[in-house]
Amino acid sequence: MAQGRSGRGDSAAGADTRNRHRRGFVSVKLPRHVIPKPLASGKTAFYYNVPTKYRKMGCNVPSEGLGTDYAKACGEGGKADILNGLFDEWNDARKGLPIPIEEAPRIGTIDWLFREYKGSRAYLEKVKPRSRRNYEWNMREICNTPTLRGDRIGGRPIKSVTPLGADKLYDRFVKGPKGERLRTAEKLIVLCRKAWRVVHRLHPAEFPKDIPNPWMGVTMATRIKLTKHAVTREQVYTFATGCVELGEPECGAAAVICFEWLQRPENVIAGHVKWSGYRAGPKPTIRIEHHKTGAVIDHPLEETLPDGTVVKFYEEAEGILAKLTRRGVPLILREVKERKGGVEIRSLSKPYSFSGMQKIVQRMRKEIGLPALFTLDACRHGGMTELEEAELTEGQGRALSAHRTRESYAGYAKRTEARMLSATRKRHAHMLANQLATDVQNATGDGVQNENPTMQKVPDIIG
Repeated sequence: MAQGRSGRGDSAAGADTRNRHRRGFVSVKLPRHVIPKPLASGKTAFYYNVPTKYRKMGCNVPSEGLGTDYAKACGEGGKADILNGLFDEWNDARKGLPIPIEEAPRIGTIDWLFREYKGSRAYLEKVKPRSRRNYEWNMREICNTPTLRGDRIGGRPIKSVTPLGADKLYDRFVKGPKGERLRTAEKLIVLCRKAWRVVHRLHPAEFPKDIPNPWMGVTMATRIKLTKHAVTREQVYTFATGCVELGEPECGAAAVICFEWLQRPENVIAGHVKWSGYRAGPKPTIRIEHHKTGAVIDHPLEETLPDGTVVKFYEEAEGILAKLTRRGVPLILREVKERKGGVEIRSLSKPYSFSGMQKIVQRMRKEIGLPALFTLDACRHGGMTELEEAELTEGQGRALSAHRTRESYAGYAKRTEARMLSATRKRHAHMLANQLATDVQNATGDGVQNENPTMQKVPDIIG
């Protein structure tokens, strides 16, 4: 499916004035054909609306609601971007312009299958914008794989892929240009399996009836899965303090939020941690919204003891948050200065891009002197590991992390030296307790009743 191209189409004229929308204190530019509407709840909803003149010309691109999440609706690779790609294809065809093969694959081919998958709800609602670039690369890698005849796999019909053919393609996926790549091949097979299943449900006539999904049951080589790195509390606060001193407090605060409150980096950067959820209610809490699971967690920040003493649970973390400049509703925003003719005309506050924040993290960790494995994701993994080192129960840990399943929660905590030592201590204490119990059981008991065996029984005297 073609990606949206900014500035394309006749309707782009005057977009700079029409497509700007102020959300609180943040001014953002909306994609073409997107209009904002305030809701009774106070939120802003976004709608994709094809202009009437194009609708009268026969444009078949649907007008539809995009939801209230700006990143999903209007971000790079979002719903509006995909719909604008469809509009551009229709508009080019209307004008008689040539359409590249990649943008208009033949129905029933593997190229067409992946195009349909990218337009499905399974892709638009389940695949996060952060992951879509990786998905795009995987689809291109699959479709551009050459056959024995020298043509592309993407140009072949869906029905031409048999289970035996899927096994052979897996072998080709493993042999990458730089050597063996088991992890990449595994991802490509999983993507094929998913795309075949989704599109088969929508277009069953394009698939063989006997084996609609040849990727089911492909045997993949066993590989040693890499363990993601986890940083320590000391490293997180060394990084955060250094970021404040070097003029990047937002980067330091993002690391602290990922570590202390176990938020996913993409949610922090996208602006989902807000001032309106930080010490704003009757109780001192910080609200963390986990958009992957839909869970909303209000983490308590302090507790007042019966004697009136106030215990602050995250005093050091709140010290870092206090260094932030309040630029809008989200805690983490960057300042962008617009210039015209070398003169600053205004200053805007915008969310960071994921790649932009990654570059700042890389630059900061080099200047601060931290290892290359320090990332925002490693901060979250470090926080999860600390839950286990603190010997929380699984229920307590999941209450803080908002993981739905035991398996997903268990995968985050690393087997650190602290956890090993704690487990060894408990095992050693168990061994000592059993040994003591055995010694007591086997000890020679002191006689009481029979301690004088020569004593004769005194007969009862009656009368």
